[in-house]
Amino acid sequence: MKAYRVFDVGKFGAGRIAEMSRDELDAGNVAVKIAYASVNYKDALTARGKAKIAMKFPLVAGIDLAGVVEASGDARFKPGDEVIVHSFGLGAEHDGGYAELGRFPADWIHPLPEGLSLFESSALGVAGHTAALAIDLMEMNGLAPAKGKVLVNGATGGVASIAIDILAHRGYHVVAMSGKPQQAQYLKGLGAKEIIGRAQIPERQRPLEDAQWAGAVDAVGGAQLGWLLRRMQRDGVVAAFGNASGADFQGNVLPFILRGVRLLGVNVNNPFETMSRLWGRLATDLKPRHLERIARRIRFEDLDQAFDELLAARVTGRQVVDFSLR
Repeated sequence: MKAYRVFDVGKFGAGRIAEMSRDELDAGNVAVKIAYASVNYKDALTARGKAKIAMKFPLVAGIDLAGVVEASGDARFKPGDEVIVHSFGLGAEHDGGYAELGRFPADWIHPLPEGLSLFESSALGVAGHTAALAIDLMEMNGLAPAKGKVLVNGATGGVASIAIDILAHRGYHVVAMSGKPQQAQYLKGLGAKEIIGRAQIPERQRPLEDAQWAGAVDAVGGAQLGWLLRRMQRDGVVAAFGNASGADFQGNVLPFILRGVRLLGVNVNNPFETMSRLWGRLATDLKPRHLERIARRIRFEDLDQAFDELLAARVTGRQVVDFSLR
């Protein structure tokens, strides 16, 4: 069968489409015929050897997938069951989603929730799970539509696009912040009420700026995260999950001690029960309305191009490998 495998080449490995046998797959007591696998920034870094992500060689890349059980040695699953798999080292320590078949431990596998199709679950993937966790955490920390506007930074990315869609559907006034002004109509189509550019960030910054946002979802990090914290309202909440602009940011304690601002870290490596709860919400009250607009189907053979476009910041929304496309 065909698979996108990362081999021990260069500093951190390098990926390519290759033939492999089923016997070469990593062990697992459930075999899944893979229907969809999303394209994530982490996958692009792995495939192009840009970071130390692959922990074994060769490795089938792909950090999430959706498919149908082909065979099972665990009573919880039977042939024909539709399932989702992500996390637990998938696509880093264990063969991932970019193959026609995979084998996984049953304890890693989520039954497809009622209310989601296989394509929708893969269009969401780790990105949707991250967006759901961010919003879940923010609302547990007091965010509500009546509190005020919510800014989504890095708005055209996969996680941010899904977050805009979910927040707008939940009644929030969403402000999308992006360095791609040409995508304003796309963002408004997802539910953003306002679009602002990064020119809004002044060069000279004060310890506290005018309070503007009740909440913020940040995919960017760096100096922009520091600016967001200084612009938050009293008891405002910021969910941070990305570092597209850098891992460091400058800040001070004043937003925290004078306004009670909360900075929430979003890490999707959660207990299985938490993941299952969030998938249940993604199929119901947190289900985005515009996944077909956010996610674009691509052929397996187009993965290399997809990785390069993602690393060059030329991608809006999500790309999903559809193994039925030829």
